[in-house]
Amino acid sequence: MIRELADFERELHLCVIEETDLARDGFGLNPKFRALIAEWDEQPAGYALFFAYYSTWAGPGLFLEDLFVRAQFRKRGIGKALLASVSRIALQENCYGVHWEVLDWNEKAIEMYKALGAKFRDQWRAVVLRDEALRRVAANAVNCESVGFPNLSSGQLQK
Repeated sequence: MIRELADFERELHLCVIEETDLARDGFGLNPKFRALIAEWDEQPAGYALFFAYYSTWAGPGLFLEDLFVRAQFRKRGIGKALLASVSRIALQENCYGVHWEVLDWNEKAIEMYKALGAKFRDQWRAVVLRDEALRRVAANAVNCESVGFPNLSSGQLQK
């Protein structure tokens, strides 16, 4: 279904994840995400993939990376049920909320989210650093001593 979502979002060429990666990252010793699978008549109909994050302003939250319902199962309340389940988990885990993104052309999803009371943060822009740009920025980390931070490590910043 992940590839179906990528195709629906017109980004199939960016979907390079392998099943082994998903198995390791979602079901290994240190899971990086959780997923809910919705079934209809014993067939996979949709899924929600989410993970924990932390807001310095509000505390713990959940990020909903994917919410997808296959075309033949839409208009049956599956998307709302998946979102409700993720929302329930957020409340059970004392999260301040659930955060996600939606493509600006996905009018049906936007209308559903508005009807549910979701707030759109139009003043914020989604940003991603990947591929060569990610490597270039990361390469600058080895130069931390030159700016006076010889002990730069995860969890501490000492000068």
